[in-house]
Amino acid sequence: MPVVVIIGGQWGDEGKGKIVDLLAEKACYTVRFSGGDNAGHTVVNQFGEFKLHLTPSGIFHQTCTAVIGNGAAVNPAVLLRELSELKRSGVDTSHLLISRRAHVIMPYHILFDRLEEKGRGEQAIGTTQKGIGPAFADKVARLGIRVGDLLDHDVFYRRLKQVIEHKNTILTKVYGAEPLSVDEVYRTYIEYGKELEPFVQDTEVIIADAIRAGKMVLLEGAQGSLLDPDFGTYPYVTSSSPTIGGAILGSGIAPAAITACLGVFKAYATRVGSGPMPTELKDETGDFIRKRAQEYGATTGRPRRCGWFDAVAGRFTTCINGFTGIALTRLDVLDVLPAIKVCVAYELQGQRLKHFPSNSETLSRCQPVYEEFQGWLAPTSGIRRLADLPLKAKRYVEGLEELLGCRMDIISVGASREQTIMVR
Repeated sequence: MPVVVIIGGQWGDEGKGKIVDLLAEKACYTVRFSGGDNAGHTVVNQFGEFKLHLTPSGIFHQTCTAVIGNGAAVNPAVLLRELSELKRSGVDTSHLLISRRAHVIMPYHILFDRLEEKGRGEQAIGTTQKGIGPAFADKVARLGIRVGDLLDHDVFYRRLKQVIEHKNTILTKVYGAEPLSVDEVYRTYIEYGKELEPFVQDTEVIIADAIRAGKMVLLEGAQGSLLDPDFGTYPYVTSSSPTIGGAILGSGIAPAAITACLGVFKAYATRVGSGPMPTELKDETGDFIRKRAQEYGATTGRPRRCGWFDAVAGRFTTCINGFTGIALTRLDVLDVLPAIKVCVAYELQGQRLKHFPSNSETLSRCQPVYEEFQGWLAPTSGIRRLADLPLKAKRYVEGLEELLGCRMDIISVGASREQTIMVR
């Protein structure tokens, strides 16, 4: 059975949650490999509508073990609240596993996130202020607290005391803020550890055994490839890798085990937060798409910036991830538009660029070069076969396939599982 990676091909919010929920029916494991509760996956199924921030989208299938991998950052309070909400809706959460190696969001991470973002002023990145950046910074600085640490009280106290003494020096002397109490934080997180302990395992061993046994594993990405700290619109990026590289590192799976990599793209483009977005529509069309598609952040509620599909950026993310197939979502949002544009190149100082720039300042000066497609002006939400799509909708889909250089495997025409065209 395959190991399939689900990755966002744009700036996140592409609809990965639905795709994972859909494919998890056949999977034995779904593994969340990056990010934290700064991401949100909206899933609509027989249990209702859910906005998941930490729990893998495969949680709704009892035969599928949902894993929070070592590459994720866990806010225990958020996760426990999420699990409680799922239980109240009749969802069995006993098949959740959490990696001992996953890092923990601590109170000082959230505090520093807010203070640092405020200090940037007009240069603010637009973080969700959930503490994700500071947590991953501590991870590479070897100051992090991991989930497994919460279960060893003596080790946890020694590490926490050392870290908080360091953090309090910065809080008081740099920001003029009140210091944190080691004992108070310790008591709170020990209780979190007790509640999470039944779920904590060496997940990379369990996943490796599953792969050897021929079981299907889905790796569930958060955010999108254009927010990758290496390949995205730096510095307006996230703090862990949402690409294929992050999937391998954040799950403990060997690269050779990956059999397919599915890139998820919206039929248009959206972005939350600051940073360049060449195809952004700051007009009535952008407002119309936002309202029609209810484009508001699942985590923050912020209105998303909307624009036309950017095939230059899409070709780039297809290349760096090696997508073997595309899942196109929200096609139905475009049903009522008489004309639809796709960015096929950028223009910069009279020169045409077909490659995605590495520099955000350069990208911010790029003007999109558009190819226009005729709208189909017909509803697609009830269609289940590719052959039944309106001819102009099929031309749009085929145009995106050609521009991205990758085949279309799935087309989503609505929020529910059923509103899906399985092309291959």
